Amino acid sequence: MTPPGADSVSQLEPAVLDGPVAPGRPDGPAEQVELRIGGMTCASCAARVERKLNRLDGVAATVNYATEKATVVFHTQVSPADLVAAVEKAGYTAELPAPPPGSGAPEAEDGGAPEVGPDREPRRRLLVSAALAIPVVVLSMIPPLQFVDWQWLSLALAAPVVVWGAWPLHRAAWTNARHGTATMDTLVSTGILAAFGWSLYALFWGTAGVPGLKHQFALFVAHGDGSDTIYLEVAAGITAFILAGRYLESRSKREAGAAVRALLDLSAPEVSVLRAGGEQRIPTGALVLGDRFVVRPGEKIATDGVVEQGSSAVDTSVLTGESMPREIAEGDPVAGGSLNVGGRLVVRATRLGSDTLLARITALVEQAQTGKASIQRLADRVAAVFVPIVICLAVATFLFWLAVGALVPTALTAAVAVLVVACPCALGLATPTALLVGTGRGAQLGILIKGPEVLESTRRVTTVLLDKTGTLTTGQMQLTAVLVATGEDEGEVLRLAGALEAYSEHPIATAIARAARDRFGPLAEVVDFHSTGGLGVTGRIGAHEVAVGRVTFLTSLGLAMPAELAGVVESAATAAGSTVAVGWGGSVRALVVVADTVKPTSADAVRRLRELGLTPILLTGDGPGPARAVARAVGIATVIADVLPEDKVAVVRRIQAQGDVVAMVGDGVNDAAALATADLGLAMGTGTDAAIEAADLTLVSGDPRAVADAIRLSRRTLTVIRSNLFWAFAYNLAAIPVAATGLLNPMLAGVAMALSSLFVVSNSLRLRRFSVR
Repeated sequence: MTPPGADSVSQLEPAVLDGPVAPGRPDGPAEQVELRIGGMTCASCAARVERKLNRLDGVAATVNYATEKATVVFHTQVSPADLVAAVEKAGYTAELPAPPPGSGAPEAEDGGAPEVGPDREPRRRLLVSAALAIPVVVLSMIPPLQFVDWQWLSLALAAPVVVWGAWPLHRAAWTNARHGTATMDTLVSTGILAAFGWSLYALFWGTAGVPGLKHQFALFVAHGDGSDTIYLEVAAGITAFILAGRYLESRSKREAGAAVRALLDLSAPEVSVLRAGGEQRIPTGALVLGDRFVVRPGEKIATDGVVEQGSSAVDTSVLTGESMPREIAEGDPVAGGSLNVGGRLVVRATRLGSDTLLARITALVEQAQTGKASIQRLADRVAAVFVPIVICLAVATFLFWLAVGALVPTALTAAVAVLVVACPCALGLATPTALLVGTGRGAQLGILIKGPEVLESTRRVTTVLLDKTGTLTTGQMQLTAVLVATGEDEGEVLRLAGALEAYSEHPIATAIARAARDRFGPLAEVVDFHSTGGLGVTGRIGAHEVAVGRVTFLTSLGLAMPAELAGVVESAATAAGSTVAVGWGGSVRALVVVADTVKPTSADAVRRLRELGLTPILLTGDGPGPARAVARAVGIATVIADVLPEDKVAVVRRIQAQGDVVAMVGDGVNDAAALATADLGLAMGTGTDAAIEAADLTLVSGDPRAVADAIRLSRRTLTVIRSNLFWAFAYNLAAIPVAATGLLNPMLAGVAMALSSLFVVSNSLRLRRFSVR
C-alpha cells in the first residue's frame, strides 16, 4: 500500500484520438454537421429530436439540450436538408452552420452580440407576468381585501398573464399534442387553461360575477355548487412561478457555448508578415502556408510554425500546462496562442486554421460538450407518465360524477380540483429554487455552479484529477533555494544575481530579481549588460564580471564548477524546477533554484478530498521531476506526468472506462477539453476564460480547498432538490384521490398547491446555512 505522499509516478500510454465517433454508425464515407436546434423547452425535447434524427438511415445524432445543438454523423444517402426536415417534422427548428469565417475575430463578435438578446424576452415576459399576477393572488387569497367587483379587476389582470405570459407553455403543449407526447408543459398548460376557463364560466354564466362576491373556503364540494368560485390566482400564479424557473434555466444554458469563444480569443487577431521586402500588418486569417511573420517580445504567436530567425523563451502554459517557459531557437516548432516572453522571432507558418494546436483544443472542447449525455430533470423523467395519468383522472372524475347523477357544475368542479391540485407548481419550483439558493450561497463562498445537471455528477464522483500549474501551485515562478559553494555568502550571491537579472524579461530572471529586491531593496546598476538568447546574461556590477544562466553557458565562459555544486546540479533541477548558475572571478559561486511553488492550502485541500472518500490524482503537462515534488508536498500518491492536452482527454476517458466517475480540476486552456470531457469539471477562477467556461463549477478564489467545498455544496443542493421533488410528488399522489372523490374544494386545492410550493421554497432556503469547513 502506498502511503500518501509516496514517491510514485504512474505513466499512462497516450491514447490515439480519432475525433468524434458516432455510436452505431455504418461503415463507409460519412460527413459530420452541427445543427442549431430551436424550440426545445426540456430535456425530453432533446431526446425526441435525437430519436427523430437517429431513425433516418445512416444517421447517428447526439442532441445537447444545454447548448441547443445537434452533432450529426450522416452518410451520402442523407442530405443536410433531410436532417433539417426531420427536426422540423418533430415540431422544432433547425439551422445549418454558417460558412466558416476567415478568422476567429468576427465569429467572436458575432457570438457575443446575442448575449443580451436571448434573455431579454423571457425576462420581460416574467416581469410583466409577475407584476400582474401578484395583485390577483393577493386579492383572491385575502377576503378582507375583496372590494366590490374585485373579481373583474382580477380577470383584467390575469387574462394577459394566461394568454401572453403563458404563451410559450401553451405553444409547447400544442406541439407535444400534435406529436402524441406529453411533458410538464402539457400539464402546466392544461392546469392554467382549466383554471382560467372555469373562472370565465363562473364569471359570465355562473354567479361569480355578481357584485360583492366573497371567496368562501370549504373542505367539501357541494352538489350543484362551484359556479360562484373562480381560480384566476391559480392560473396567474402558476404562470409566474413557471416563467421564473424557465428564466433561471435559460440563463444557465446560455453560457454553455462561451468556452469556444474564450478559446478563439487566445488567437492573435493581427500579425506582422514579411512580404515585398518589408513588414505588413494583416489579419491572422489572411496568412497562407509558408508566410514568414515577426513575433516581438510580449506578442502572441499567430499560428503554428517553425522559427527561422532569433531565439527566445516562449510561455506555452496556456496550451501545454508547462510552468516553465520553453527556450526556443532556429528550427524549433512553436504553437499559435503561446506568448513570446524573450527576443524577436521570425516564424514560418506551417499550420493554419483548423490544423493548429489551438484549433484542435477548441475542437476537443466542442466535441466533449456535445458528447455529454442530456441529463433530464428529475421531474421530467416521470412527466411522460404523470401528465397523461392526471388528465385521464380529471376526465374520469368528470364522467364519474355525471354517472352518479351530479349536475355538470359539480362534475366540472371536481375535475378542475383534480387538475388544480395536480398542477405541478411545486414540481416546477423544486429544482430552480434549490438551484437559486444553492448557487447564491455558492457565489458568496466563491463557488459558481452552472446548472442542475452538474449536481447529478457530484453525487457519483469517485476520482479527482488535479492539474498542477495554477491549481495546486501558484503558477508564478519564485525563488526557492540558493545553493552556495564553500565560503560564499548567500546574500551577496542573490544581490549580484538579482541586479543582473533585473535587466532581463525572462520569467526566471524576473523571479530572481523580485526575490533580491524584496530582500535588499533597490538593486545595483549593471554595466555592459549582454544577453545570450536561451542561455544566460552577463554584465559588470562594481568590480565583478557576473554571469547568470545555464551551467553549460557559464562553463563555456571559462568559469569552473566547484565539486560540491556539480554533485547537486541534476538533483536540484529534477526535484524542484529550474536551476541557474551564478558566477564571477573564474568560478561558479552558487546555484539558484526557481520553481512554481505549491499553494499553502493545497495539502489541506487534498486531505479534504480524501475525507469525502475521493481518490486524488495529479495530472500535469510538466515533467516527472517537478510533478513528483509537488505530489510529495501535498500528499498525492499517484502522478500522471508529461501529458499533452489531447492526452489529458484520453486519460479522463480511460479512467472513466475503468468504472470511475471523474472530476477534473484545472485552470489552463490545456485543461479545457479535459474539463468538458470529465463527469464533473472544476475550474480555478484565477485561470483562463476557456477553462472557466468549459467547466461545470468555477472556484473564484483559486483556493484548492474550495474543490471539496464545491462538491459538498453541490451534493447538498442535489439532496434538497430530491427531497423537494419527493414531497411535491407525494403531495400530488395524496391530494389527487381526495379531489377526485369530491372531498376537496378547488379553491382549497389551490391553497394546498400554494402550501406545497411554500414548503419547497422553505426547504430550499435551508441551503443558505451551508458553511465551509
